[in-house]
Amino acid sequence: MSRRIYNILFHSHTISGIIISALLYVIFFTGSISFLRDEINAWERNEPIEQGFFGTIDFDSVFQHLDQEHPLYGRDISLTQYYDERRVNTTISASKDTTLSKEDNKRSFFYLDLLTKKDNSYATNYSLGEFFYRLHFFAQLNFYGRSGYLLAGLVAFFFLFAIATGVLVHWKKIIPNFFVFRPGTKWKTIWTDAHVGLGILGLPYQFMFAVTGAYLIIGYSLMLDPVKKFLFDGDQSKMAATMNYEEETQYEYTGEAVITSISIQKYVNQTLDKYEDLVLRSVEVYNYGDESMHVKVTGHPAHKNKLLGSGFMIFNALTGEVVGEKDPYATTSYMEGATNTILRLHFGDYGGYGMKLIYLVLGLVTCFVILSGVMIWLVARDKKHIDPRKRKFNAWLVHIYLAACLSMYPVTAFSFIMVKWLGTAELENRQAFIYDWFFWPWLFLSLFFILFRNDRFTTKTSLVLGSALGFLVPVANGLVSDNWIWITLQKGHHQIFIVDLFWLLLSLTSLFVLLKMKRKKSESKQPREKNSPASSKNKRAMKAEIS
Repeated sequence: MSRRIYNILFHSHTISGIIISALLYVIFFTGSISFLRDEINAWERNEPIEQGFFGTIDFDSVFQHLDQEHPLYGRDISLTQYYDERRVNTTISASKDTTLSKEDNKRSFFYLDLLTKKDNSYATNYSLGEFFYRLHFFAQLNFYGRSGYLLAGLVAFFFLFAIATGVLVHWKKIIPNFFVFRPGTKWKTIWTDAHVGLGILGLPYQFMFAVTGAYLIIGYSLMLDPVKKFLFDGDQSKMAATMNYEEETQYEYTGEAVITSISIQKYVNQTLDKYEDLVLRSVEVYNYGDESMHVKVTGHPAHKNKLLGSGFMIFNALTGEVVGEKDPYATTSYMEGATNTILRLHFGDYGGYGMKLIYLVLGLVTCFVILSGVMIWLVARDKKHIDPRKRKFNAWLVHIYLAACLSMYPVTAFSFIMVKWLGTAELENRQAFIYDWFFWPWLFLSLFFILFRNDRFTTKTSLVLGSALGFLVPVANGLVSDNWIWITLQKGHHQIFIVDLFWLLLSLTSLFVLLKMKRKKSESKQPREKNSPASSKNKRAMKAEIS
């Protein structure tokens, strides 16, 4: 590689990394926490469940309750469990019965607690797990259409560019530099060794997330509508056939209310009996109570048996016969297989808690790689020959980056405590409540660190506050919900136990880092011994200079 090409790649890597560093840190920090989304929701609501919970529900009683609250005749109803929690997405369409008044014929969407049968709106159902999951792709910034998604997609794309240029720049030294760490030298060397070593360690993980993140946000979320409009003239059926994915099922309504005794449960049982290890994900009913009523039961194989693909069975409720079926163990189409592969890789939900732990640790390691890259950039430009105004600007920029990034740790622990302490189930707008207890403390703490203008103080204070508040998270859970960590372990409430254990381990880790920082500082203040090699080397240099 020529020197000119090397310099272009090096500066491209540096500039792209600096531009996206703070946003990328937010994505990886909140994304790492989002791997525990289901566990956080169970911890917050005190609603732990076991795997396969959705398949154990008495669906007849659920639909009887829905029929009492929302008369279901002639409607399409969908119960879908996207995440492992008690509350499922419930959609009820407008009835096809034209005799109903407009007021009585409204569509509904809510989250139904399958045990208590309580309806929850989006605002009352909002949770910390949902908050961090959406923050990691900037959904809160969707002021103009999908502007937040677009920003996250651009960050993912530039992150992929930074990874590619970084690999090309360090290609010849990737293996040797991986084994080099010199903690006793100057700070630029320390940051460089840490950045390169940990960057190489997490390189496959970071590359995978850059690719899957860019696809899911830009390709999957933002481009399907333009593709349908310009390539298929807005024809959903034509696009579905071309791209080989399943189109929404529809059945013609007859207006004959002939089905009086309705049992949804027998169709669910028939599907689970045929595919024993099927993980149930949705139950859909079309034209409820009508002669054309159909029931669709959908799920996917357990990931330990088959990683990709899904299946369903469709029943005619009048005759009980199977009118449509997709074998979940059959060969998966290219479109479904490619999409599911990207989803599985991105969410890491195919290997249990062991896989979640690996993803979480590598995500936090990536956060350190981002910050170390920023510190390398600052130290390399903090030279006497550089214009003082540029040096001041660089210093201010890093102050802002570190303040915004590092303050997220204590603020996150603080938000957990406040949600558990004050976030009662009677809150009408939990979304606004969580926003207030996260974004305002984050802003105030960031401004405090920025005005203090001391990067070491920002780092140490964030670690101290984060550790102290992190230790209080399990305490708050025990005091408010009586879910002390040893009690949840004994009861088998693994979802709640995992969250408390996560905060204990994270707090202990940050305390360990803090102690290492203090020891490093105290060692640097100690005078060198007279007979040390470094002292002898300095003496020889002085004698040579005098002579």
